[in-house]
Amino acid sequence: MEADFCTPDGARRLKAKIEEYWKERGYNVDVKLVEAGFVPAMRSARTDVRSDMVNGMPRRREQAEDRRSIGELA
Repeated sequence: MEADFCTPDGARRLKAKIEEYWKERGYNVDVKLVEAGFVPAMRSARTDVRSDMVNGMPRRREQAEDRRSIGELA
């Protein structure tokens, strides 16, 4: 199943797509895969895709590093 993003393979594909999408736009997101194990409601195992994005938007790590180095200079 191509669009099943709950399987380990599908979750890896989704992770790669998310990271590539935001990298092309100058953002660096941290995406992790979490094995949830067997879920009775789904009657199968599932893999969750989690990220460090806030409200669906990534944070630029470069800006956070720039603020830190500016604070060190002050």
